[in-house]
Amino acid sequence: MAPMAMAVILGWWLVAASRAQQLPRPSLSLHPSQGVSLGDNVTLRCHLPRLAAWVWLYQERGWSYNKGKEKEQDAAEFLFVSTLREHAGRYRCQYRVSWSDEVSVKSDPVELVLTDLRYPPSSISLHPEQHVGTGTNVTIRCWNKDYGATFFLHKDGSSDPIQRQDSSGGGTATFTLFGVTPADSGTYRCSYRLWHYAYMSSPLGDSVVLEVTPTAAPPGAAGSSHGSLVVAVVGGCTAAFVFILVLIIFFLRSARRRRTQRDESPGAPPKKPEAMEFQVPSSDSEGLTYLELQAVTPSTQPPSSPAATQPSVIYTEVAVGERH
Repeated sequence: MAPMAMAVILGWWLVAASRAQQLPRPSLSLHPSQGVSLGDNVTLRCHLPRLAAWVWLYQERGWSYNKGKEKEQDAAEFLFVSTLREHAGRYRCQYRVSWSDEVSVKSDPVELVLTDLRYPPSSISLHPEQHVGTGTNVTIRCWNKDYGATFFLHKDGSSDPIQRQDSSGGGTATFTLFGVTPADSGTYRCSYRLWHYAYMSSPLGDSVVLEVTPTAAPPGAAGSSHGSLVVAVVGGCTAAFVFILVLIIFFLRSARRRRTQRDESPGAPPKKPEAMEFQVPSSDSEGLTYLELQAVTPSTQPPSSPAATQPSVIYTEVAVGERH
């Protein structure tokens, strides 16, 4: 009986999980998105990718809220009037369509951080002060009366804190901006949240102004870069020329080596003797000797055997004219 009950429960869970994956995930937003103090009104809006009949709002480790829709809509709003400390926290939403029991997965979380004006604001300092050049490392120090808190560094114009850090001994946090650029220029402030109330924040404290001025390039920097470019181009052309020359020499030597090997191969036919004929003009033919010689080009091949060696024979025809 127990195995069958386990199988039924497992099957039900698999069916529910598969149905939840079929519905698109909703999204959740805050209005206003920041700067909400205790006692202010705030709206959490759940955006529905499909028309829904029921929408749930969940607070992590806290309450859950549900809202039935008389008319199916693509959004559901949850309004907190005169917010209290217990409203601060992390929220998600979920929905169910009317024509089935399918329930969507929960949305990504959003944090409702409430500002408690009773917290004393933190102090702040900047080093080096105000005007710095590009590439400088800048240190911003924030501190309070050692309440045990996490500090947040804010820059005017940014919706979220740009850095966070737990306080060290003495209630101090040190933020470093490495290699600043003109984009880092602006006004900076600090806030903190007590460790036991992670979603309750102090108001923003005093501000410091950072101005980053572009560092001018050295006078010879442009000429140096141009000269370096010329040297690089000339060097590349020279290297290409040398490479092509080496290839040409390599191919010529290879062709010459192949031709020499072909001439010296044992199976190559011997070259025929070249005949050379010497003649003299007919007007001076009386009393002269006519010779016909054959010049034999020496072979580079060694003789196949001593027995095959024969003495060279030169035939000469001599004609002697008769004197009158």
